[in-house]
Order: sequence, then structure tokens, then C-alpha cells
Amino acid sequence: MSEICTHPARVSRRAAIQAGSIGLLGLGMNHLAPLRAASDTPRKTSRAKSVIYIFLSGGLAQQDSFDLKPEATQDIRGEFNPIPTRTPGIHICEHLPELAKRSNLWALCRSLTHPSNNHSDGHLMMLTGRTDLPQGFDPSRPKKTDWPSIAALANTLLPARNNLPPTIVLPDRIVHNSGRVIPGQFAGMLGPKRDPWFLDASPYHPLTYGAYPEYLFHHNKGVMKDAALQFRSPNLTVTEPLTRERLRDRNSLLNSLNKQRSFLETAGEVEGFDRYWQMAVSLMTRNETIDAFDVTRANPHLQEKYGRNSFGWSLLLASRLVQAGVSLVQVNLGNNETWDTHEAAFPNLKNYLFPPMDRAVSALLDDLKDRGLLDDTLIVMAGEFGRTPKISTIPSATLPGRDHWGSVQTVFFAGGGVRGGNVIGSSDKIGGYPASDAQTPENLAATIFDSLGIPPTAHWQDEIGRPFPLYHSKPIAGLTS
Repeated sequence: MSEICTHPARVSRRAAIQAGSIGLLGLGMNHLAPLRAASDTPRKTSRAKSVIYIFLSGGLAQQDSFDLKPEATQDIRGEFNPIPTRTPGIHICEHLPELAKRSNLWALCRSLTHPSNNHSDGHLMMLTGRTDLPQGFDPSRPKKTDWPSIAALANTLLPARNNLPPTIVLPDRIVHNSGRVIPGQFAGMLGPKRDPWFLDASPYHPLTYGAYPEYLFHHNKGVMKDAALQFRSPNLTVTEPLTRERLRDRNSLLNSLNKQRSFLETAGEVEGFDRYWQMAVSLMTRNETIDAFDVTRANPHLQEKYGRNSFGWSLLLASRLVQAGVSLVQVNLGNNETWDTHEAAFPNLKNYLFPPMDRAVSALLDDLKDRGLLDDTLIVMAGEFGRTPKISTIPSATLPGRDHWGSVQTVFFAGGGVRGGNVIGSSDKIGGYPASDAQTPENLAATIFDSLGIPPTAHWQDEIGRPFPLYHSKPIAGLTS
């Protein structure tokens, strides 16, 4: 099996700009063929064509969601009761009734573990698939020496389908309420040209959380209202020929994709120029992607199934993007570490977090299944860590919650060959540590890469050409049929 690498052939800046101009203006894409350096390397047949990685920033409490401990003492088991799912023997939280009805479609890993209780460390571990922190890691900001994210690696190693980006992250970057951007989301050592595409559809709002407008809340104050918060679906309609002037006008799309860098003036390689700019034009002109972005005007019945809120629209958008050909869509469900339930954990989960998540993820399963795409799409849902077994009340709070806990969390899987009604591993009697079949972020990353058909022999190269292995463990055994 040949190895995949990221070492493109170089051409002159002038040649890159000339070649790119030909393609951008639609004057004959065949002229670019002799200049394209990246060769298609053989890859094993994948179990899934796409992956949707749902990231619950803040950390979902395993004991309050998918791994309840009803036999534990009150200060551990909490306020929620387990309910039976469609699968005999599997019980989950009473406030996840729609997912309970669909347990034949999903599986759980109740034993994923890593060593950190710090938000930034946990984000990096779960978003890069690396437990060891990179040299010089700074929890307060991303650095070029960080490990590349799973999204960035997929963006680099996977071929484009339908001339679309291999990876898109939505609806926003993960930003702390202090304004600092959380590390682990970007290309790091791959270099900024390999950053995944970020679709900023959700405005940053530091003092509120949850699935606005229906489920907007504050961790301490409860329900919130803010009419200014609106989910932004970019208007990509093209109704006249794409002239050079109109192309300039449509650079706003690139700004919406996290102000993706302009390779027109800086490209030193045709691979980088052609890869990003042709994808931008495709996003602006193809009916499939125009429709994909316009989720707030989607069929009202479909919007109602997903939920007319930022969680629902984000997962509806993810569904449409994988249908259009995007290989990996990372969906950050909740800004500003929304799932960081230090205080008022039980009313906040019950009233603001579980309802839109339960509804939107269930709708995603139904939607993909109805379209015949569930077997081709692996769905993963996780956070940066779990929550402490013991409930506690922080000094500034009146109602209790749970603290950060990297030692164990539950990860949700569906589609992509996953055996429904399946549980991998277990936690101990208080949900504090793995009791059997412990898994790591490395196993999670390997599962995603394997599902996308990237072989275990694959490697990536940093900006100066040093090779690094892609896999650092094996995929989670027993998860798939």
C-alpha cells in the first residue's frame, strides 16, 4: 500500500497565478491538468464515505446522559433517571427519549479516557487524536507547533469530491468566553494553508449559551433572549456570468469561511492555489452547495424535525454538505463551552441542552437513513472530557453541577457500518474510570481515519518536510460489523 503524504510539487508563483486565473474564470480546466502535482494514491475501500464529528465543547456528563449510575449514592447518580432504549439492556437518560427510540442505529463507547481535566488540553487531545501534548503547547492560544487537528489532516490527505473541500467545520470556531481561541482546531505543524474550512454561520456571543433562539440560556441565570443572534446562511446564488469583477464581489464567501487566506497573491504552489480557489468557486456556483447552505429556508417540515435553532440548523447543514460531497464535517454544538455544566447542571441539561441535541441528532439519523446515506456516513459525538462522578457546588453558584473529568467519557457512534444497539467498554460503578476495554483519543482518531479509507501506513509532513505517522493506535475494536 502506498503512503499518503503532503509534499506537493512546487511551481513558480507566476505560473500558479496564471493557471489559477484560467480555472477561476472558467476558461478551460483542462489547461490546469499538466500543472497539477498531487497524485491520487491508492487507498483501501472505506467503510464510510463521510464523517460527521459532533463536538460538545465543555464536556458532556456521562452519568447524566449515556452512562447513568442509578445504584450509586445521590451525590453521584444525580437527579435524572434511566429509561430503556429500543435495545434490551441499554438504558440512557430520560431526557433523551428520541435517541432512546433509535438505539438500533447507534452504539456507545463508555470507556474513552485521557489524563487531563483542562479544557484546552482536552480539546487538543480530542480534536487531534493525540494524548501527548506537543512541545511548547500553550493552552491560551493555538500555535504552529500544535499537532494538526483530525479535520486538518483529513483536509490534507483526502481527495476533493465534486470539487468541494474535503473538510468543513461549522457553525463557528471554538472560542472561550474570554475571547481566546481554543487550540487543537487548526492545522498546526501542517502550516496554515492546511487549516480546515471554517464556515462561520453562528456569531460569537460570550455571555450566552445553547441552541439559540429557542434554547438560549446562561449557566447561572437560566433562560436568555437575544433577537440579534441569528444563524447566518450565506447567500451563494449566482444569477449572472462569473466575471472577474463578480468573483471579487464574492470573496465574502472566503471571509465567511473564517477569512480563508488568499492564495492569489501568496501562492507558491499550484496545489495550494488550485485546491482552495477552485473549491471556493465551486461552493459559490453549484446548486447542491447553494441549497446546502440555505438551511434557514429549507423545507419547513424538515426544519421542524431538526429544530429551528442553531443545533438543528447546524446538523441539517452537515447532512446537506455530506450529500454534496464533503468528506468530514465537524459540527461544534454550542459556543463558549456550552456543555461546561459546573452549576445548575440538571435544569440546564433538562431545559436547554438535551432537548435540542436529542431532537437534532435523531433527525440527522432519520434524514440520512431515509436518503440511503447512513451506512455511508459515520457519526461521532464527543466532548473534550466527561464530568466528575461526585456532584459539587462552586462558590459563586446556588445550584450544583459537575467538574471537569478526563478519566472517562462516553462517545456516541452511528452509521458508517457501526453495529446498532452495541456498547463498547464500561466505566466503574460511579462513572469515574474505565472498568473494561479502555479507549483513547488515538483510538477515536484511528476509527475516523479508517472509516474514511485512509490506510494505517499513511503519514503527513510538516512545513519543512518531516514525516509523521497518521495513526497512533488501532480503530476501536468491535464497533463495526
